[in-house]
Amino acid sequence: MISVIKPWIDPKPHLSQISLMPSEAQKWLRISIVNLGLVAFIGFILRYKIAFSLPFIDQKNLLHGHSHFAFAGWISQALMVLMVWFLHQNGRSNAFSHYKWLLIGNLFAAYGMLIAFPIQGYGPISITFSTLSVLISYVFSWVFWKDMNRFAVTNSAIWWFKAALIFNTLSSIGTFYLAYSMVNQAFDQKQYLASVYFYLHFQYNGWFFFACIGLLSQLLATSKPIEDAFRTMFLLFFPAAFPAYLLSTLWWPLPNWVLLFVFFAALAQCYSWVNFLVKIWKLKGLIIIPIPTVGKNLLLLSAVALSIKLMLQLGSTYPPLSQLAFGFRPIVIGYLHLVLLGIITLFLVGYSYSVGLLKANSLTTKAIFLFTAGIIGNEILLMSHGLAALNSKSLHYVNELLLAAAVVMVSGLGLLVWSQFGKRDLGNEKKSIPFSSED
Repeated sequence: MISVIKPWIDPKPHLSQISLMPSEAQKWLRISIVNLGLVAFIGFILRYKIAFSLPFIDQKNLLHGHSHFAFAGWISQALMVLMVWFLHQNGRSNAFSHYKWLLIGNLFAAYGMLIAFPIQGYGPISITFSTLSVLISYVFSWVFWKDMNRFAVTNSAIWWFKAALIFNTLSSIGTFYLAYSMVNQAFDQKQYLASVYFYLHFQYNGWFFFACIGLLSQLLATSKPIEDAFRTMFLLFFPAAFPAYLLSTLWWPLPNWVLLFVFFAALAQCYSWVNFLVKIWKLKGLIIIPIPTVGKNLLLLSAVALSIKLMLQLGSTYPPLSQLAFGFRPIVIGYLHLVLLGIITLFLVGYSYSVGLLKANSLTTKAIFLFTAGIIGNEILLMSHGLAALNSKSLHYVNELLLAAAVVMVSGLGLLVWSQFGKRDLGNEKKSIPFSSED
């Protein structure tokens, strides 16, 4: 069997301290899965209110609570847990004890935003919890950076994780600029949108994406050629991520030389991704970690979603196309769901399943299939709605169909939560364990 310790990461791993299925990691990840279920349930309520009526709910405020909790309570919390597990895998047996209060603090801030935003929107309490979430991310970045510096050899996973922490910190500039504008009542619509997109870009194209690729590197880079493929990809993706922010502000009149610069940034990321896929395909025989079928399918779907996203990103550098896209809300919402659900969420669930942190049984498989079907249906409907709007047409019963897709996603996640807290199906669970602590 293959050890979870990569020899070029830590030449002296403490194998006796590494468990096959870390109970602490499972406990924390289950909380994150519950939070994902809450995100989906709130999404269902939002869809219901659009299709029918819930007059006692403020749609805008609930949407703020939904988005903030999705970022902090689901994605950031899951990434923090998996990154701490990365330390646990590589010899730090007390990693979860060391990060316990940061994980609890992030949950506290996330639930505070989940409650405060629907009640008061952007108000003193919600802004306080939002600020607390940012401050906790600063502390986590600082502590995790110091821990990574203790590794004897720096591999590509460390590169990706450090870049993710940089982008997570950088994204907060958008948040604080918004707060500054509100306090000084210096509201400008374009500056407001630029600040929002600054935060969003460096969250999902920076912190989320780079942390996920770091985890993927830890999973797949079992040989130097594969490790080199991840390094080469990083060398293009990291610098291109900064000008790629302007892809979110193409509605703002920009000089032609800036547009050309943005085009090359988008092209560089597309080229880097395709080059990476080609290399991984050629080197697939060197990937000696057995990945279960369910996990493999989720990771492949996430890769397909990323490929679509990068192509759309490159296409948006054509000004007439970008103006059309930004002018239709269903397309913008569809794009955000493609990234947050299709790429990030499917990856996190697929990765967690692949490394044995999610219990594998027949109910888990059915739950993941149902949830994934809901995501695909939701994305097809949103994009179809957007394309119809581009042609000045309407898609009949689109709100009801989107509500049905939300029901499918909530049902899948409800089953997933149940599968993780219910009795074990040992016959199937053994198939999901790809690692052993013994060579």
